[in-house]
Amino acid sequence: MSGLYLKGAFVQFMPTFLVPLPNVIIFQYNPETMTHTWKPSSPEVSPDSRIKPNPLAVEGLPGESFSFTLMMDSNDTIADGNAAVADLAKGTGLYSRLSALEMLLYPSGSFTSNQLLGKVSSAISSALTGSSSQTNPTVPQYMMPTVLFVWGPGRIVPVRVTSLTITEKLYDALLLNPIHAEATVEIQVLTPDEVTALSDSLKKVAVAAYDYSQAFRQAMALANLSYAASSIIGLLPFG
Repeated sequence: MSGLYLKGAFVQFMPTFLVPLPNVIIFQYNPETMTHTWKPSSPEVSPDSRIKPNPLAVEGLPGESFSFTLMMDSNDTIADGNAAVADLAKGTGLYSRLSALEMLLYPSGSFTSNQLLGKVSSAISSALTGSSSQTNPTVPQYMMPTVLFVWGPGRIVPVRVTSLTITEKLYDALLLNPIHAEATVEIQVLTPDEVTALSDSLKKVAVAAYDYSQAFRQAMALANLSYAASSIIGLLPFG
């Protein structure tokens, strides 16, 4: 296929000592099908049972989710010709791609050395003193990483990965590295309220991505008016 060929991707922003660095997980092959699901917001409930609520009033924006299956094959990566990527695929198969996808489900900093040291110190202290606290110091509040789902120029949205199922199908003979796999992914788009509630340094990135995609969607909806007006206007019982 000649010309530009866009691929979907996940962009995970990983915290570093200086600035967050994006870990871009480009889809080796775009999924052939994708399920885009919408869940309407709950209807608004009146506190007074004698007042009939507005049937069109809702508590917020609808929920939005995607589900699709990604195909991966390390042999095709080796054949593509990029020397650095090919060497990685020869040595580890699909482990780097699969690990990058798996890390989308792990809270940021959930396996840092400081946290591990704190857990061990707390356990030793409790064992020596024979005391226990009502609060569990080994369960801090974790934060999921900021992830963008990129599917073309018109759909760049902040998401949370809600489900990941990996089916490994083939392995190499030497180290049993997976060389062919399928990953079924389910993601939930973060609503404006959820985006604005983010507390990390990438809040502005997530807000900007959502606002951009929503503006693009609204523009496309307005463009549809040119198709709808001529075909339906004569059927309306007024005019």
